[in-house]
Amino acid sequence: MIKLAWWKILSFVLLMYTCTMGFLVKVPTPPGVPLQQSIRNLFFHVPMWFGMNILFLVSFIYAIKYLRNPLKKYDAYSLEFARTGIVFGILGLITGAIWAKYQWGAAWSGDAKQNGAAIALLIYLAYFVLRGSLNDEEKKARVGGVYNIFAFFMLYPSIWILPRLVESLHPGGLGSDGNPALNGNDLDASMRLVFWPAVFGWTLLGVWITTLRIRLYFIKEKAYN
Repeated sequence: MIKLAWWKILSFVLLMYTCTMGFLVKVPTPPGVPLQQSIRNLFFHVPMWFGMNILFLVSFIYAIKYLRNPLKKYDAYSLEFARTGIVFGILGLITGAIWAKYQWGAAWSGDAKQNGAAIALLIYLAYFVLRGSLNDEEKKARVGGVYNIFAFFMLYPSIWILPRLVESLHPGGLGSDGNPALNGNDLDASMRLVFWPAVFGWTLLGVWITTLRIRLYFIKEKAYN
């Protein structure tokens, strides 16, 4: 059992470490950038976006696998990874709005990064609306798989490319200096020792949640059949 669940144990340990050290580690304040203690949100906000991107990537891969070989399990994996990705995206949007409230003075300022993230999530939410509007299971899976691929290819322009082409308050926009946690000027070594475990911890939690939902999906399938 331990051999099978090692990554779940690792996820729990990493998140306990993140939630503890995230509030205890000494955080520097870059010159001219009054982040103060709000920078601790970096251990929650950014890793959730990392997790969301990875979950959507896995969903995208299973959508392609279903279209190439229409097995029901591939559609189930694609659906549930996308569902968990949406949850992580919403949490990332909420934590980002909280950070923006303290850093920019308003939870939602219409910044290019915020708008792009909201658009990306709305596109993925439409994926579930589309699936829910179809009754035929095979058609639902096939059309859903095609739309999933479209949604994934819209994800990166919305949150990574377009916000970099315009002026943005968010790091990574036009005229700003890189991305938080990836730019050497933003974090010191002690913060990186919390940030990267947080990325792995939140991502593993997303995978864990998804595997539970997949099991529940097939249990329901057996019950109704």
